[in-house]
Amino acid sequence: MATDVTVPTLGESITEATLGQWLKKPGDPVKADEPIASLETDKVAVEVPSPVAGTMGEQVVAEGDTVEVGAVIARIEAGGAPAAAAPAAAEPSASGSETAVNPPGPGETPALREEPVQPAAGGEQDLPLTLSPAVRRLVLEHGLDPSKIKGTGKDGRLTKDDVLAAAKADRAGQAAPAAPASAPAQAPASAPAPAADGDRREERVRMTRLRQTIASRLKEAQNTAALLTTFNDVDMTAVIEARARYKDLFEKKHGIRLGFMGFFVKAACLALRDIPTVNAYIDGDEIVYHDYVDVSVAVSAPNGLVVPVIRNADRMSFADIEKAIADFGKRARDGALTMEEMKGGTFTISNGGVFGSLLSTPIINPPQSAVLGMHRIEERPVVRDGQIVARPMMYLALSYDHRLIDGREAVTFLVRMKEAIEDPTRLLIDL
Repeated sequence: MATDVTVPTLGESITEATLGQWLKKPGDPVKADEPIASLETDKVAVEVPSPVAGTMGEQVVAEGDTVEVGAVIARIEAGGAPAAAAPAAAEPSASGSETAVNPPGPGETPALREEPVQPAAGGEQDLPLTLSPAVRRLVLEHGLDPSKIKGTGKDGRLTKDDVLAAAKADRAGQAAPAAPASAPAQAPASAPAPAADGDRREERVRMTRLRQTIASRLKEAQNTAALLTTFNDVDMTAVIEARARYKDLFEKKHGIRLGFMGFFVKAACLALRDIPTVNAYIDGDEIVYHDYVDVSVAVSAPNGLVVPVIRNADRMSFADIEKAIADFGKRARDGALTMEEMKGGTFTISNGGVFGSLLSTPIINPPQSAVLGMHRIEERPVVRDGQIVARPMMYLALSYDHRLIDGREAVTFLVRMKEAIEDPTRLLIDL
């Protein structure tokens, strides 16, 4: 008897998703509540658990298909898999090589089991389905054995960073991952032939649902809001000195590193209190003001930019803010953020400086009315007390909806930010 696996409720107003990846293959043993597939929604990846224990049966839809809430995507057959599971896989393959297949034990991931290496379209090898498309492509490009790479993602899955690090170590002359023992003679034949000089290639990759949503929302912001950006620069000397003086004590007491984002979130909360319009938004012909600050922090994830929300940031301590940001960053890389954590938000901070950006004009996150862009810190000559000195400077950019926020308010907001960052004591005495 088979049990249907259906698409779960995905959240308010979300009626469909894309099946991004199968985490189990037909014939694999499945535990109750164990994830068997990953769905991509407009905001996050959602894992679909098995309702019962048994054996993975028919996969009704393929990766990349759009599915609606409540639709059947797979079936779980009753009973566990026998000890000698998948006998066909243990038989000699078309090339004459043999592969031993053992069912995964408790806590093991099916991706680590060896499978026959078979050429796929375009000369690619049929890598385990537990690799995401991006990771699968990187593994093939660098000719690595995924079973030899330690995964740092959720449940030990490989991430793009894991593959890139392994490729870098390989190029540096460290122990390179060995070719799969199952078919040593097949690797050279199935690897893509090197491109001849002058060859030009193109690759078409379907946009993920998350990337489509990002594109749609950014274009909506441009079409709807009267976007304008104003700039200022800030001397980071005081913050750098304070961080250097207290970072060890801070980490020892709170178990988290003291970063720069905590200072900027606190400074933004003070500035938003003085300029509440920057923390408001337009709803029809009304302006909605907030007496709280929910800061959306732009975080780079493997599938695109996500914006989790630090709620009631104006009431949080430095330690609470730093812990929240670190947690969001880790779970964004693992694809473990929930839709609820990305709802709302009254103001956004985006730190392009971590990627080396000197200056940018960020786009607001609707329905919010403003976004603060941080950039890289670099020493520049400035005049202090009539002397030209080198100081660590950062450009700040505030993009805002000019329908609601006037230039005077935008400039004043950045001045308040500058004052608080250049004199962090203001953050403690609420000035």
